[in-house]
Amino acid sequence: MEMRRYIRGGVMAPLNLCVIAMMVSAVTSFVTPTLSTSVISGGVVAESSRSYTKSGVTTPLSATVDAEVESSSKKSSFKFDNYDKPIVLLGLSSEGNELQRLALSLSASLVGNNPQTMQSTLDKLERSQGALLVAEDDDDEDNEDAAAESKASDEQQQQQVAGISLSAVGLDEEGPFVLDAGLIGELIREKTLSLTSGVVVLDFNHPAFHNKEFEVDLIRALSSVAKQLYEELGLLSVYVNVQPDDADSGMSDKAKERKDMIEKDVLIPFSDYEICVKNEGTADDSSWDNIEWELQRMIGRALLAPPVVGGTGTNSADLMMGLNTFFLSLSFPHVEDASPYIEQMCLDVDSMEYRVDLLQAAKDYLAKASGDDDSCNDKDPRFDILYQQQRLRFMCRPNAQRAPALPFAGSGIIDDALPIVYTVRTAHQAGTWPDDEEGIKHMFDLLELGLRSGAEVLDVESAWDAKLTDKLMKRAKDRHTSLILGSHHVVGEEVSMDEAIELYRQCRMDGRAHGAKVVLSINGNDNDEDQLAYKASIAAAKMDKPEIPNIGLILGEDGSYSRILNPRFTPVTHETLPFKAAPGQLTAAEIMAGRLLTGQVPTERYAILGHNIAYSVSPQMQGSAFAAVKLPHTYTRADVETVEEFVEGPIWNDDNFGGCSVTIPHKANIIPHVDVLTDAAKEIGSVNTVIVKKDKKGTRVLIGDNTDWKGIYNPLRRRIGDEIKSGSYALILGGGGTARAAAYAATKLGLDRIYYNRTPEKAQDLATEFGGSVASSLSDDADTKNSLGAILAENQGNVQVVISTLPAAAEFELPEWILSSALPIVFDVNYKPYNTALLLQTTAKGCDVVRGSEMLWEQGVGQFELWTGRTAPYGVMKKVVLENCLPTEAD
Repeated sequence: MEMRRYIRGGVMAPLNLCVIAMMVSAVTSFVTPTLSTSVISGGVVAESSRSYTKSGVTTPLSATVDAEVESSSKKSSFKFDNYDKPIVLLGLSSEGNELQRLALSLSASLVGNNPQTMQSTLDKLERSQGALLVAEDDDDEDNEDAAAESKASDEQQQQQVAGISLSAVGLDEEGPFVLDAGLIGELIREKTLSLTSGVVVLDFNHPAFHNKEFEVDLIRALSSVAKQLYEELGLLSVYVNVQPDDADSGMSDKAKERKDMIEKDVLIPFSDYEICVKNEGTADDSSWDNIEWELQRMIGRALLAPPVVGGTGTNSADLMMGLNTFFLSLSFPHVEDASPYIEQMCLDVDSMEYRVDLLQAAKDYLAKASGDDDSCNDKDPRFDILYQQQRLRFMCRPNAQRAPALPFAGSGIIDDALPIVYTVRTAHQAGTWPDDEEGIKHMFDLLELGLRSGAEVLDVESAWDAKLTDKLMKRAKDRHTSLILGSHHVVGEEVSMDEAIELYRQCRMDGRAHGAKVVLSINGNDNDEDQLAYKASIAAAKMDKPEIPNIGLILGEDGSYSRILNPRFTPVTHETLPFKAAPGQLTAAEIMAGRLLTGQVPTERYAILGHNIAYSVSPQMQGSAFAAVKLPHTYTRADVETVEEFVEGPIWNDDNFGGCSVTIPHKANIIPHVDVLTDAAKEIGSVNTVIVKKDKKGTRVLIGDNTDWKGIYNPLRRRIGDEIKSGSYALILGGGGTARAAAYAATKLGLDRIYYNRTPEKAQDLATEFGGSVASSLSDDADTKNSLGAILAENQGNVQVVISTLPAAAEFELPEWILSSALPIVFDVNYKPYNTALLLQTTAKGCDVVRGSEMLWEQGVGQFELWTGRTAPYGVMKKVVLENCLPTEAD
């Protein structure tokens, strides 16, 4: 391999291309673009240059200044769905090399920390255009240093890649040079660069900037690249805002001046999200882990499907602002003041409200905006507002047991991110933010900052400037995934029922808000005035479609009961806090006690229906979930030989029967006893979930649904992504009810299906109902009719996924030929034992596997949300399942 130069602390020396074995703090850069790698032993920073232009020849800096993309380039915008382009990180690193380190860790996490996948990506990049490694000579001293590094690198060549960073600026003997953005577009169009093939880094404090002669030209050139990647190619860009508060941080005064100069014109306009770093990049503690986690959380949110007004499912207000959910209003001037109370507060609430208007940093922000820089003492209040929100997340993270699941790339799920409601409350709406013309303008600036932070919910007051509101709402819809909560507070005066209804309609923000919150005032409570907001919310919900969550409260002590009546997303205080955020606020515990006493939240009975089900983990899983969110429900086993025993028994006929899980052998036999079947239950032909609803007359309606398919679909979707190539097959083993759910899930995933079962007739039934082929054997003989090998050869296909619904006792293993080339994802639906013969075989081969335990908690999460109408405590349910499924030392 040819030698290339590497940069570490400004010293250059030749070095062989190093291969990443795992994500560590050592980093490298991929110059124009250069492959960034780090090695398992740590400490090596390697750089191998590949200089690209439209013609494949290195472009000197002078040729890239003010460069325009090719005329053939079409303007593009960031799109949430099926996003498969690289992520861009831009900013200025300190000596902690924050941008490159974040790029490497993010790159690794985007492929599930799978070294084999990263190795394949590296090979593909090396085969791409312009991928020559250009030899360079350096002075003898540098060469001697590099020789030792090179030898170490040679020994590590066989280690596997886990992360790739692509740097847009580099330095060689001819001087600095900058990546041609047009090439990135070409590589994206030819699928060489994608979401999982590396992270692009635009570091405006790269060592190339150390030469003052080129600084201005470099800024102009790299700024042009940032603009093109963002505006022309529609790449998702994150501003890594590094601002150490340590004088010895390693960020020079010159770099700080450069940052101040380009932040408003480049770093902010050409990015959608922003993450703040102080001293974590150079700290010796574990604080860097939180920064990496926050970036992953931010990307996870950015890549969610955009929320749909009136929608359901992941990232919907229907669940996030669901029944019996609560958010806690923080009213401290500094977030750190809340740290003594965070652990206990997290046990009782589903979200934290970040009241920006109450922060000292907000006062500093206003002072700086008005030109009173002296009062800020060189602070950056904008940075402080963002950073304190991150600190709130980090403090909640170890205690976020009620947090919902946030899907991440690969197999990842982030289950410790407690949602944040980002609020700037104005003075005439029960807040403190000035609501004169200048104050409102700055309020909208701060609301946009909330979008950039990746806040789960953005509270937007509905009464202000229409143009500013439209601009914010358009940006939220086009480039972000935050839920919009339209709000209005009436302070100090009463309104009529009709006026209250119109306020709810106003808070719909012309059909753009996902939830509406109206807070009213009353002067007394002689005629149930404290129910006005609640009654108006019900009336308003009937007037406009689609229906969205309406939140209705009354201010003050007279309005305490309104907080019990309000069924969704109620703001609360906490008994551990020294003061309330607002008069009349109750704790979540007080509200739930009130709802129990008034019958709003009855103690419902749930069960798992089956036979010989002593092994079932569902009672522990669902019982723990109910307890985690403080719902008073019970969940038991109903072990009966026939369905009739259950439907004639006390649980099914109890007025407080809430629903049940259904397992073998009753999934089909329960169907005649429900009133309505969902589409999934109809097509799969079995029910694993019964939900109880009430019609308009109050009559009980039993709904039969199936979440088994979601337990298969969700883990596989995370692993294979959205784009399925032609000829990608799911090999489904077995012919029972779970095989039907597997076939349904595979169809939803867009995979072609091949069925194999010892009883061919059952396999043929699956093919007839769900489409696909039946394999007579798993032989690779292409000449044997209907063998697996023959079907794949005829259709030029490959097995991308294997789903086994066979019993663990069968001790089934795959033929070796299936595991000899491209390794399939292997899904075994058995959750006991934890390691089946199939899983032991395929993990040894390096396959990505999905265990039945993951299917169990995924389908269980689906059941919980159908029953309760709120987000499930994903981490709690996962933990309980693993505690009951992981093998013990005795095993």
